[in-house]
Amino acid sequence: MNNLKRIAILGSTGSIGIQALDVIRKNPGLFRVELLAARRSSKLLIEQAIEFSPNAVIVIEEQAYREVKLALENFPVKVFAGRGSMIEALAWDSVDMVLNALVGFAGLEPTLAALKAGKAVALANKESLVAGGHLVMKAAFEYHAPLLPVDSEHSAIFQCLSGENATVEKLILTASGGPFFNYTRQMLEHIGKEQALKHPTWDMGAKVTIDSATLMNKGLEVIEAFWLFGQPVSHIQVLVHPQSLIHSMVQFTDGSIKAQMGWPDMRLPIQYALSFPHRLAFPDAVRMDIKMFNSMQFFEPDMALFPCLGIAYEVIKKGGNTPCALNAANETAVSAFLEDKIRFTAIPGLIEQVVNKVSFVSNPDFLQLRETHEEALAMAQNLLKNN
Repeated sequence: MNNLKRIAILGSTGSIGIQALDVIRKNPGLFRVELLAARRSSKLLIEQAIEFSPNAVIVIEEQAYREVKLALENFPVKVFAGRGSMIEALAWDSVDMVLNALVGFAGLEPTLAALKAGKAVALANKESLVAGGHLVMKAAFEYHAPLLPVDSEHSAIFQCLSGENATVEKLILTASGGPFFNYTRQMLEHIGKEQALKHPTWDMGAKVTIDSATLMNKGLEVIEAFWLFGQPVSHIQVLVHPQSLIHSMVQFTDGSIKAQMGWPDMRLPIQYALSFPHRLAFPDAVRMDIKMFNSMQFFEPDMALFPCLGIAYEVIKKGGNTPCALNAANETAVSAFLEDKIRFTAIPGLIEQVVNKVSFVSNPDFLQLRETHEEALAMAQNLLKNN
């Protein structure tokens, strides 16, 4: 890689954004931070702006904007406010690639805007594909914009498929199983948020960590894989792999299986997406000891104990705006659990009720998806009040 790649990072103060900046920090001759965007986290955003000196910083919330604007007034960094400013900035000629690390449905519009501007998108916002996969893939195709997965599982599949001219028989997504893989139903009834936020292998934000504990994260990843790799749902399998050393696998029609392996470190798939089609050195990465092969295990997930995964499979089969409703209901359910409003085991029930009741649209556009998102959020909140 010789040309400096100019990166816009959406969600720079979250877990993925912070780790992406660490990758850039280690490769100053290859990447430059052109734009940082965050909802708030103003203190951290100010620190990032001072260190990386981007062309611009965008703050979504007005109160945090004023704080950031004041703190950076003596630095050569432009500061803008609001989602509209963020969407406009994605079309700047000075942006080569957009890393979308926003959380939730809010990430869909920027993904579409970046793709329509012809920018390469490194996608860590899985909700873009869950809620609007048909729109995202259509935009990537029409505007010839590269779409590069950042999720470790989808990065693994992407790497396994790279250079292959073969027919896929099965995609195998691996799951850590979360912290409660060996729990009984009775034990799950008494789970608190402190327990659920302790993921056994990955360092992630609160929302994704809870999704991992319910296996909804894997359900969302099944939907992602469906859109990214064009495989029927029946060809996408989930296996629980507690060691999290194999990040996913691809089985081809000759019976061969390719697996991508590595020590659990999100900086590796982030770096791969930022540097693609090159693979950069990463001296800080922990090297796998080959003796670890003696301790790798794989299990079928228990969908009766963790029904969120089964709900996700059913939702992608139904299609239309149903995955968007699933995403909104899940966001509400996870927030309610983190606020001690519902039990851990009540999360899938709330999601299923919303998915079954939301108005169905077979081929929604973006505005219809936004309406679906709002309808599902309101429905989930009403169900919470009435239960």
